[in-house]
Amino acid sequence: MTEVQLNLVVIRSIDSEKAFKFYQMLGLHFDKHRHGNGLEHFSCELGQITFEIYPKTAQAEPTTGTRLGFQVSDLDSLIIRLQQEDITVNTKPTASEWGQRAVVIDPDGHRVELIQI
Repeated sequence: MTEVQLNLVVIRSIDSEKAFKFYQMLGLHFDKHRHGNGLEHFSCELGQITFEIYPKTAQAEPTTGTRLGFQVSDLDSLIIRLQQEDITVNTKPTASEWGQRAVVIDPDGHRVELIQI
């Protein structure tokens, strides 16, 4: 039996530069890519997973129903920096069975869970 692993997550953004800056604040490092005649987008390697931010087009389905989660090293200071950039904190940092946990809303409306173990 073949082991299945997640290897790609793509979100679409109305303002991909703004989304890029948000995810960069979380500690992600992006490069710009373009595949053939496709749209220029931001791409980040997270272990075995490629995370990409594509610009939203009229033909593309919205991705805001997708919930994302990232493990971060210093949740409290990150939340302070995000609030300084007017990022909405949906759930303030609280202890959970997974560690210290908060949920923020990215510039496009994606709910982003942040965990500090």
